[in-house]
This record gives sequence, C-alpha cells and structure tokens, in this order.
Amino acid sequence: MLNKNIETFIGCENNYSSAEIALFGAPFDGTASFRPGARFAPKAIRADSFGIETYSPYQNKDLNELKIFDGGDIELPFGNTKKVLSMIEDHATALISDGKLPVMIGGEHLITLGAVRAAIKKFPNLHIIHFDAHADLRDQYLGETLSHATVMRRICEKLGDAKIYQFGIRSGEASEFEFSNAHTVMQKFNLEGFASKIKPLFGKPIYISIDLDVLDPSIFPGTGTPEAGGVTFNELLYAIISLSPLHIIGCDLTELSPTCDHSGVSTLVACKILRELLLTIGGK
Repeated sequence: MLNKNIETFIGCENNYSSAEIALFGAPFDGTASFRPGARFAPKAIRADSFGIETYSPYQNKDLNELKIFDGGDIELPFGNTKKVLSMIEDHATALISDGKLPVMIGGEHLITLGAVRAAIKKFPNLHIIHFDAHADLRDQYLGETLSHATVMRRICEKLGDAKIYQFGIRSGEASEFEFSNAHTVMQKFNLEGFASKIKPLFGKPIYISIDLDVLDPSIFPGTGTPEAGGVTFNELLYAIISLSPLHIIGCDLTELSPTCDHSGVSTLVACKILRELLLTIGGK
C-alpha cells in the first residue's frame, strides 16, 4: 500500500504519505451474470490512460496539480466472494484511517459493498449517489444474496431508507422498482435536473458509485450487461462535475469489461470519466 504502483493511472504518481487521494484496483468479476471480463479493467485503464491528457479543458484543472497515489490492484482470490469483499473492506478501512480519500477501480459492481462497509465505520450517516442502468436492488439472484444484481439492496440494508440516490436506472425486475419506491430515491432513465436533485445531500458524507453501463452502449459497448437507452458521455460528465460542492468521502468506477470492446474506445471513455472524477473530488 505504501509503495507506488509500477504502472499508474496518468498523473497519479505521488507518494502515499503526501497523497490526499488513494487509487486502487479491485479486479473481481466472480458474480458476472452475462459477459465476464471486468476483472481486467483496472490494468487496462492504467495502460490506456496515457492516451489522454492530465489536463481537463472541461474543468481547467490538471491531475498533476493534485496529490494522488496509485497503489495498484488488491490481489483478490477467485471463487470466494465473501473473502473478496472482506479484503476490499480492510483495504479501504486502512486508507480512510490514514486520512486518504479512496477511489476504487472495478471490477464488477458488487465490490462497492466492501468499500461502503469500510466508509460506514467512520461515516455512519453515509449517503450514496449511484449511477447505473440497473437498479441492483434484488434480494437474491440465482439463489445468491451477494451479487452485482443485489449490491444496492445489501447497501440499503446497512444505511437505511432514503440514503441511496439512484440515477439513470432503466432496467430491473418490477419488485426492484417497488422496493425503490419505499426505500431509495430513484430517477429513472436520465440525469435531467441532476444538480438540483442532489441539493438535499449538501453537507452529508457522500460515496459516489459509477457503474459505467449507465452510458448508452453506442458510446460504451465494453460492459458486461449493456442496456440500450443510456445517457451520453457529456450528460455523465457534467453530472460528475456538479458533484464538486458535496462532501465526497469515497468513489468507485465499475463494470468496464475491456474484452467486450476490441476497439478500445470503452476503455478510453472510462479513462476520461475517471480523470474528471478525480479532478472533481481533488484539491479541496
């Protein structure tokens, strides 16, 4: 954890001791139900990040101006989902205890549960902003309670009602939308009026979870469960930038599956989203 990764995300080359943000990968896709491959995303994002600039003309900021440490990937075991989540929780707990803002690169969406478990220890009033095509509110999927399809249900059980704000949702069982009506705050299909919708969250500790399949598959085909009807890159970009006034204590970026897009475009889209996310939360 204390040593820089050999291959870092572009501009994230500070030492651990001086860093404000700690980037790490969680290469796990053990519950992927359609197209696997998200475990390859952290390394692909680091490698392809050198195809973009550290400077963002959208925000007039540069990653080189921030103090970001990239410690590489957690070495996660195959076939033991509970252990994977425990290892992610332990890693994120250590980062938070050291005063770092953890940013996790997935990996499938279930990994968010491990990071949120860590965040709750210090921030019991934690709220979640969740970008996704899918509600992820099933109680179980194929008999499993720990799945990428159940992750927000498990988090909701820990946080309580009206603590999860969901955006861009356009897929799920009827029971998931019924559950949302009673327990989460959901905006279906789009990000319209996003900046005003998050105003009630000002001053609260916020964890940001971005499942990249919130993007339309015409923009982002490289994901395990593509869902037509998604948002555009610019819509997601400006929603991320509008997060700047919030008290963000952790983030993740999940569900890039590089092997599902041989053009490499999806990976570069993920790189740019990650750059803008880091610039939004950094340097405060």
